[in-house]
Amino acid sequence: MSNSHPAAGILDRLSKASSAEEFFSLLGVEYDPGIVNVARLHILRRMGQYFAKEQFAGAAEPDIRARCKAMLEQAYADFVASSPLDERVFKVLKDATTEHDKPKAFVPLSELK
Repeated sequence: MSNSHPAAGILDRLSKASSAEEFFSLLGVEYDPGIVNVARLHILRRMGQYFAKEQFAGAAEPDIRARCKAMLEQAYADFVASSPLDERVFKVLKDATTEHDKPKAFVPLSELK
């Protein structure tokens, strides 16, 4: 079986990866463990957002691998430059800022009897 066979392809191997570190290892991307420890889910979520915009149909394995590597490098760079809170890739963080900006309901002390 050659490496270009779909079963041994990078997309198949990435789909079986169980940690952020495995993604970095499979794609040969260097990283700072301190940054990955803090932002691992955010980095993978951002990579997923980039991934969703890609079309791989008909692409050769080396091209697919290069594009996946570039997506992970970009996702990682996003969180090297700023924090998960700044990037807000998860709905709960987006909602937190929206809730924070809403005016609070005022309850006068006289109502608390």
